Amino acid sequence: MTQHQRLLIIDFGSQVTQLIARRLRELNVYCEIHPFNAVDDAFLKSFAPQAVILSGGPASVTTACSPRAPQSLFDMKVPVFGICYGQQVMMEQMGGRVESGHHAEYGRAFIAPDDGHKGDGIFAGLFETGREEVWMSHGDRVTALAPGFEVIGTSPNAPYAMIADESRGFYAVQFHPEVHHTPNGRTMLENFVRLAGFTGDWTMASYKDEAIRKIREQVGDKQVICGLSGGVDSSVAAVLIHEAIGDQLTCVFVDHGLLRLNEAEEVVTMFRDTYNIPLIHADEADLFIGALEGVSDPEVKRKTIGRLFIDVFQKYANQIDGAEFLAQGTLYPDVIESVSFSGGPSVTIKSHHNVGGLPEKMGLKLVEPLRELFKDEVRALGRELGLPEKFIGRHPFPGPGLAIRCPGEITREKLDILRKADAVFIDQIRKHGLYDEIWQAFVAILPVRTVGVMGDGRTYDYACALRAVTSVDGMTADYYPFGHDFLGETATRIINEVKGINRVTYDITSKPPGTIEWE
Repeated sequence: MTQHQRLLIIDFGSQVTQLIARRLRELNVYCEIHPFNAVDDAFLKSFAPQAVILSGGPASVTTACSPRAPQSLFDMKVPVFGICYGQQVMMEQMGGRVESGHHAEYGRAFIAPDDGHKGDGIFAGLFETGREEVWMSHGDRVTALAPGFEVIGTSPNAPYAMIADESRGFYAVQFHPEVHHTPNGRTMLENFVRLAGFTGDWTMASYKDEAIRKIREQVGDKQVICGLSGGVDSSVAAVLIHEAIGDQLTCVFVDHGLLRLNEAEEVVTMFRDTYNIPLIHADEADLFIGALEGVSDPEVKRKTIGRLFIDVFQKYANQIDGAEFLAQGTLYPDVIESVSFSGGPSVTIKSHHNVGGLPEKMGLKLVEPLRELFKDEVRALGRELGLPEKFIGRHPFPGPGLAIRCPGEITREKLDILRKADAVFIDQIRKHGLYDEIWQAFVAILPVRTVGVMGDGRTYDYACALRAVTSVDGMTADYYPFGHDFLGETATRIINEVKGINRVTYDITSKPPGTIEWE
């Protein structure tokens, strides 16, 4: 949204560049990430950033054709903050020197102030304990400063770990302040945007008003259809668009029969009754489950669901006269990840059930009102729109639903057992007041039967695995440390209340090496 003060993040390919943007958004600063090879002099002039951050990256500035920032950036008279590779780029382009072949630093390190320098500018408030804990990840290092810079802090393997040219508003560090392993990283970013003159004008209230105006301008008096999954993203997008254009919006809820217990009824009730949004409930459970029965390969499951989703959505969308726009709950991470900083391919870990195909096949123009937002910002927007907190705060739920929590062959019997076991587990988490501490929790039904004893009889039923993880953004995760009393109580309830399960396990795998979902 061009009305806001804007900060530009030039991405050199770091795995954690998104974290820079998230930290700044938490400070109510609007920022955008753009790959280095898309930022030239014309772009800088058009974007007109109030400040710039140069991200880390995997390249070495000592090699030919390594990534660079536009040289004109350093003449724009705006504050610039270089992080890791961003520091090395600044030095290389401004007259300093960077060398390879020195001792690398990976992981936790400690920065000491240079000659008792307590730090000011973006380093104000640091070194309260005499040193700063930071997170390093570098092989090259700066060996000579560009003219005008001074040393603020050093580490054993980075003699220029913190540097600054206060007169020009240039700052750089060899470590990563955006990661939570650098405890005072937020302080540095907060100091930087304050010195750059940002007033914190990026709020969800203002975003909502601007998004509504933008939707009205884009759509005019035309009809819009929205694929509603029942998840937070598509639901917030639908309510926002409905507030903008009312009955010009029709939602299509594709019920594939792979939802949690009573979930389809809850979605239909909320949208039809609470919000009075026109909704087509496409109950196609028989179609999806029929196509999936006997399928055990997880990629085949996902691709089958994706293909049927597109076919079903198109069938019902064709019933809406005059629809010219398709609404999607695309988020900012989706936008960032669709443009590789190098233009190169990335490894596909697993297919997504509803990404791609719809706009091309249907010939509709896209409305994507959430494409500037991160997930936590979508939740904040949902609160601005008045969606119930119980709904807004729900754990993420995958598009393919229970199909990927049912490793091996899918059957209606296994899906019914899984729904009931999952409902008990979530009920237990809520009863113990743990729901909001957990990023995601669910049950997976395993493709094995085990012998058990219930009463005086022998059973031969399914085993299940409980999964609960903590995470900041889903990129990494660790298992939630339930107490044994909780696990024992939950296992007892599942075995007693869910016919078909006689053994309960708890998955304590982190991500990586595992993923959060089982398939």
